[in-house]
Amino acid sequence: MTSPEPAEYCCIAGANGPLTQAEAEAAAARFKALADPMRLRLLSHIAAAECDDVCVCTLTEPLGISQPTVSHHMKKLVEAGLVTREQRGRMAHYSIVPEAFSQIRDIVDVRGLRLA
Repeated sequence: MTSPEPAEYCCIAGANGPLTQAEAEAAAARFKALADPMRLRLLSHIAAAECDDVCVCTLTEPLGISQPTVSHHMKKLVEAGLVTREQRGRMAHYSIVPEAFSQIRDIVDVRGLRLA
């Protein structure tokens, strides 16, 4: 039995190459933050808003959760670099960080792989 050509088992590296340790740790923190269903729902509400940012006060009622619960989850999303927080008076406003989602998309995009 002859062995197949090595190229058949070789995959094409992504445009940016393999992740560094720091990149992998940052990505893992983002994936961990995204692994919570309520955080995904919060992100979807912010992304669906027709303005640049969303006030925390508009997130409690549609999701049926308290303001402290929203704040807890939003803190995790801010720490992961997925959203930004801006304090305006007594209310916090949140915005999506498009670059963070672009980086996530680049990591999970496996279309560039060549499978034998």
